[in-house]
Amino acid sequence: MMNVLIAEDDFRIAAIHESYIQKIQGFQVAEKAKSAKELWDALQRGKIDLILLDVYMPDELGTNLLPLLRERYPEVDVIIITAATETTLLREALQYGVVHYLIKPVTAQKFAKVLTEYKEKKHLIDSQEEVNQTMIDLFFGQMQEEQKVDRDLPTGINSLTLDKVKTLMASEKSGVTAEELGEKMGVSRTTARRYVEYLVSTGECRAELAYGIIGRPERRYYPAKDHVGS
Repeated sequence: MMNVLIAEDDFRIAAIHESYIQKIQGFQVAEKAKSAKELWDALQRGKIDLILLDVYMPDELGTNLLPLLRERYPEVDVIIITAATETTLLREALQYGVVHYLIKPVTAQKFAKVLTEYKEKKHLIDSQEEVNQTMIDLFFGQMQEEQKVDRDLPTGINSLTLDKVKTLMASEKSGVTAEELGEKMGVSRTTARRYVEYLVSTGECRAELAYGIIGRPERRYYPAKDHVGS
């Protein structure tokens, strides 16, 4: 059984992630922390195998904790779960060896997939005294698969952000404009439109013209199966 520490200041999100973990075999929530201080206290109390770490903690950036975590608790693995989409934060996290980086909101399916693969890879390493190329290829296979997915996508579209857009659009039963979607994603209207128009081109979303308050038509986007005109 792997002991998980959820470091998340929003108790609602922490509860959601805890409910996800309870459904994944081999994991249990050992501690929860709403701040960096509570995280350090929790690590001192007992054995933690994995930290699910938010970037925006109330007293410290999660990425700022990574150097100390690597120094004090090198055996503890870290998965970043955050709404932050800045490339600099991802680069910093990778430099300190996080095992994965998830963009909120995270679906239960994605959550389970990432943790299950993490457990399998950790078991693969722990069960071998020596490595060979076959084992290494197997270990890095998933990373290569995700890179291939990005190569297959159009320029300006990456799989992580696309997954986030798909998750957001799935709940937009009454439709959403590019500007509204951009606000929810924390990106510009142009970026939001680029992603949702790509989903329109693949048939995963649909769009229709709607007239705003001043009478100027704008495109409103719907999940394909919930589109008013379908």
